Amino acid sequence: MNRFSASLLATLLILSATIASAADRYIVVASTTSTENSGLFSYILPIFTEKSGIEVRVVAKGTGKAIRMAQDGDADVLFVHHKPSEEKFVAEGYGLQRFDVMYNDFILVGPDSDPAGISGNSDITAVFKKIGDKEALFASRGDDSGTHKKEQGLWKEAGIDQEAASGTWYRATGQGMGATLNAAVAMGAYALSDRATWIAYKNKGDFTISSEGSPLLFNQYGVIMVNPEKHPHVKAEDGQAFIDWVLSKEGQDAIASFKLDGQQLFFPNAQ
Repeated sequence: MNRFSASLLATLLILSATIASAADRYIVVASTTSTENSGLFSYILPIFTEKSGIEVRVVAKGTGKAIRMAQDGDADVLFVHHKPSEEKFVAEGYGLQRFDVMYNDFILVGPDSDPAGISGNSDITAVFKKIGDKEALFASRGDDSGTHKKEQGLWKEAGIDQEAASGTWYRATGQGMGATLNAAVAMGAYALSDRATWIAYKNKGDFTISSEGSPLLFNQYGVIMVNPEKHPHVKAEDGQAFIDWVLSKEGQDAIASFKLDGQQLFFPNAQ
């Protein structure tokens, strides 16, 4: 091999290594199904990647499973929507700091026939009590997600032991929001949904929003960097770059500009 060929080979090897390194620059975000299924991430993540060169690989699970994934060190960033669980995650040393990112709300959806007679009632505690008292069909995610945790809290507020009715009028799907909505529509059952997933959901059939507007239905999302002291392989610098961007004016504006059918799905509120 002459000197020119050797030099060319060295250059090609360096270039190849540089390209491979750039291709490997990514972070894993453990998040909820609502941020993925609504289309939010498909909308905002390319903006971040173009600006930073960092690819974001989202693993969408229910909040409980996403938190466990982050606790195991299988994610760099946690982006979920159950504040008490998020604060516990930080308090136990798994995360560095929790930040508010955005919010929307939960809604109760159900068939037009309204078997529990609750349509239009914004008192969600009274609504859940009436559903339980009338033993009207209810489809629950039953998957330890943020939506499921919210639903469990609402049953408790209403004084209804829904678990005792499991398999009768109370049906747990053990699945995500889209699959649970499919089950609810098929059964003619009420279901609690985050508004973003409901807006994006296409198979509504004769279903409408049965109850909305209660302060108890507020739905806050938070973002947390996984603690690199717990898991040294965590990509702290790139993960923090993503968090900083989401909380920045550019990131917050991107969230606000995401709409479906002219409706804004998430409302940024980073401090």
